[in-house]
Amino acid sequence: MKGFGEQHKSKKKRNETTTFQVPFPFPLRESQENINIITNTPSKLSKEQIINQALKFHSKGNISEATKYYQYFINQGFKDHRVFSNYGAILRKQGKVKESGFFMRKAIEIQPNIPIINFNMGNILKDLGKLKEAEIFIRKSIRMDPNLTKAYLSLSTITYSNIDNKTWQDNLFSDFILKYKSQVEQVEIYFARANILHKEKKYKKSYQNLKLANNLQLAIKASDINKRIKKSQLLLIESDKKVVNKKEKINYAQSIFILGLPRCGSTLLESILSMNKDVYDLGEINILEESFIEYKKFIQDISLAELYNDKVKNKTDLNITTNKWLYNYQYAGIIARHIPNAKLIHCFRHPLDNILSLYRTHFASGNEYSSSLVDCARVYLDQEKVMKEYKNRYRSKIYDLNYDSLVNDPNKEIRSLISWLGWEWQDSFLSPQLNSRSVSTASNVQVRSPINSKSIGGWKNYKDMLKPAIEILAKTNGYKNIAS
Repeated sequence: MKGFGEQHKSKKKRNETTTFQVPFPFPLRESQENINIITNTPSKLSKEQIINQALKFHSKGNISEATKYYQYFINQGFKDHRVFSNYGAILRKQGKVKESGFFMRKAIEIQPNIPIINFNMGNILKDLGKLKEAEIFIRKSIRMDPNLTKAYLSLSTITYSNIDNKTWQDNLFSDFILKYKSQVEQVEIYFARANILHKEKKYKKSYQNLKLANNLQLAIKASDINKRIKKSQLLLIESDKKVVNKKEKINYAQSIFILGLPRCGSTLLESILSMNKDVYDLGEINILEESFIEYKKFIQDISLAELYNDKVKNKTDLNITTNKWLYNYQYAGIIARHIPNAKLIHCFRHPLDNILSLYRTHFASGNEYSSSLVDCARVYLDQEKVMKEYKNRYRSKIYDLNYDSLVNDPNKEIRSLISWLGWEWQDSFLSPQLNSRSVSTASNVQVRSPINSKSIGGWKNYKDMLKPAIEILAKTNGYKNIAS
């Protein structure tokens, strides 16, 4: 699968250069010391050299080396707000959100008036479900820097209090805020405006800002639609290949794979399942694909199941895990054939609600197709087509979870799912909003509310805007009257 391997490699490289940046533009301190990458061990360096080395590695995307220097600095009892904040940012990226918050607070103790650190703290608190405190920190970051566009975007997703909304919203909707802004910053402004207008039920104006935001997104990074559909086709072929070295003697844990598209209701589903104390939620982690690429290299030596199991065991000792890397739907056939004790849950919702939610979401990275309504529809149909084929082959291993049915009758739908999984029932499954886990997806605010059907049928408010997607869907037999 040469094409697939090349695609994975380029995607990984992009993550290394754009995802792991130094979270704020502190320059390396000027000194007479050489701050080029050096090979000395941290113990031979001065405090200032350790900081400079860590920042240098971090800015180059070498996270493992940066982490080593940050940890050594901290273990020596040294204190520096840059180190605490950067190390906290790395921990958040690794899913260690509580630990991330600890170090971000230490950074604020040293330098309480740096906007980006307060912004980072606010986002960590959002992940932890502490929305009121998150709002305080994000508002503070805006007061200190009225041009911090990402803070407006983050605040616009919170059900904010009515205190002093006029000031920051007036700034957001002013003409001056767009002056001298990069395309990325303009995207953040337009998405933030769209979110607020949506809450005010000014859907036409919200759409106008969404269109501006997404058109800019496509100018920055073109849609990845063709690569995604090609990958689905390649993996469908790959799933038919013979399985080798399948070791039945290994006692594999129960691996639950949540499949679908972003914004399909998967975060709610994961919160429900992780109410079971025996479940470890891996979150959105791409270890299945990583394992598959390793398997293709060493196909004669070790099975895919063993490779995946080893990666899971590095995360937890619990015997049940949920993996919410949604695009694993492309691997559904491979999972069903290669991973013993795997259960696959296909989460889906009304196509137009899903497409609208994709288009309204500002993704941190990836999902470039989501900025095109036409491409959103094409990916939705590709996902549906691929899953239909896999369900025909592996029906007993794949569960259909309709998000609309789930939120309209949670008691019935959750009981059915828990029964299929073979778990004992517990009433806490009905109250996932009480789950204390951290959530770092675009649903980190919504998932803190009790199960509700507020988002059902939201597409009707944007019916005219969705015409390009409706036209694509209406060409298929199942959706000829989708907008009726």
